[in-house]
Amino acid sequence: MTEFNADREAVINRARRQGVSNIITVGIDLASSRAALKLAQTHDDIFSTAGIHPHEAASAGEKDLDDIARLAANDRVVALGEMGLDFFHNRSPRDKQIEVFKAQLEKAADLKLPVVIHGRQASRELLEILVPWAKSLGQKNGLGVIHCFSGDIELARRYIELGFLISIPGPVTYPSARDLAGVAREIPLEKMLVETDAPYLPPQPYRGKRNEPAYVAITVAQIAHLRGVDVDAVSRATAENAMDIFRIPKTATKGAICR
Repeated sequence: MTEFNADREAVINRARRQGVSNIITVGIDLASSRAALKLAQTHDDIFSTAGIHPHEAASAGEKDLDDIARLAANDRVVALGEMGLDFFHNRSPRDKQIEVFKAQLEKAADLKLPVVIHGRQASRELLEILVPWAKSLGQKNGLGVIHCFSGDIELARRYIELGFLISIPGPVTYPSARDLAGVAREIPLEKMLVETDAPYLPPQPYRGKRNEPAYVAITVAQIAHLRGVDVDAVSRATAENAMDIFRIPKTATKGAICR
């Protein structure tokens, strides 16, 4: 992301000092997917994804989708996405969002890669697409990640039943985020990831400022508080979950993030 152009290496080093063992930097279009892979190729502890965000769907052609798939064949790319539907901003026509989303799901199935799913005010439409897709794969686990989850516990359970992990972002620290707090408290820990969505959605102490990977520790601490467990239990479990679904070699670790 361009917000880190001035101090990217300092940001990465702050994350490492905070105990972050691996970073997954996420592509949202062809250019950012290429940049994410380049970053991953120059840091042993960084991996990337390749995908077309629904905001960028309007300008995505068949060649872009093929190029994304070619990028995803690199072993530093651990998932396809960020993909999905966003009917809140509607920066791309809805029919085009759906078309590009379905095409990426097909490519993920061909490549046998997990997916990173973006959804905003489109839960019904997402499920209408994901339910038959998940059934066609014939597997109950490891399908991908529901990125920056913002729904309620019932929706979280629907996604978990399909075979997805639920990724909890910084807003779980906001006093008003009661539904998200309930999800963080109630879903099984083995079905949870944590993330920053940097440079967006900073946790409560940094609201209004640029988010960065080191702040994932604040999110982990809040989840541990909500669940009444030790911080280390949450950080280790979510790191292991991330390493499993993204097939990252396991090392002694205290935390992991998605973007």
